Amino acid sequence: MLLRVAVPFAVLVTAVFLFHGLVPNRIGQLGSLLEAFRPWLGLAALPLLGLAVWRRSAGIALTALLPLVAWLGVYGGQLFPTTGHGSYLTAVQHNVSDENPDPAGTVRTLVEAGPDLIGLQEVTPEALPAYAAALAPGYPHHTVQGTVALWSKHPLREARALDIRPAAFGADWNRGLRAIAQTPIGDVAVHVVHLPSVRLGLTGFDCVRRDESARRLGAALRAEPVERVILLGDLNSTIDDRGLSPVTDLMATGRSAFPFSWPAAVPVARVDQILARALTIPELWSLPRTGSDHLPIAATFDI
Repeated sequence: MLLRVAVPFAVLVTAVFLFHGLVPNRIGQLGSLLEAFRPWLGLAALPLLGLAVWRRSAGIALTALLPLVAWLGVYGGQLFPTTGHGSYLTAVQHNVSDENPDPAGTVRTLVEAGPDLIGLQEVTPEALPAYAAALAPGYPHHTVQGTVALWSKHPLREARALDIRPAAFGADWNRGLRAIAQTPIGDVAVHVVHLPSVRLGLTGFDCVRRDESARRLGAALRAEPVERVILLGDLNSTIDDRGLSPVTDLMATGRSAFPFSWPAAVPVARVDQILARALTIPELWSLPRTGSDHLPIAATFDI
């Protein structure tokens, strides 16, 4: 009897995991919600394995292998660390939180990674002087547009706001910037963004504004004339989320899906992303907790 329940359950979980793109978004953006937490579907194997041990059932144990093998096929290679050889640049992405009580301590954590570029979100006018003062010694070049900011070891030019504002938002909503960093490997266009927040409520996964902003960002990336591009952003979802496909179809990230960044206390997803075009990302990792509700994410870049 239990086997007849376990088999359909395992098949259903595996099918949803492998063919998540077929889950419709028409009802409560269910597909996007599923994709945001896709890595966690592998946990479905655990109750099946526990049931197999309890009932001493080889059949249920074999059933548990179905979602487990599917999960390993997609994410297994990401369980092993990678090492970059000849990395040319390092960048850090961090939503510092507009309620961060310790900007100076946050900066100390970020600079310990030795980044060339630091992209920040939720930099309030009140906190900006503290961040600027703490970063000035090692990062003499910076630009701030609205609540997003970029600090760089290398000269910046053509710094400007990047319009990714959904139509329903006011003109004072500015969460995007674009600048060209003059790095040792040549010009790199750096985009720092903070897409609109998503909400999970009675009507489902509300990500309409986030998706609209992602489409505008995707259009800007397609139009970017500089060959090498780095995107540092709080995209408010994982790279599996189809709502971010206008961006993720154009940019690549590091191999590992597991440096989670949110919430900082118990991270369950990486909503902070470092993506690149015409550069590879051999290493991607999370940094220690700061005064934010997000963890910082760091990455190295190779030509």
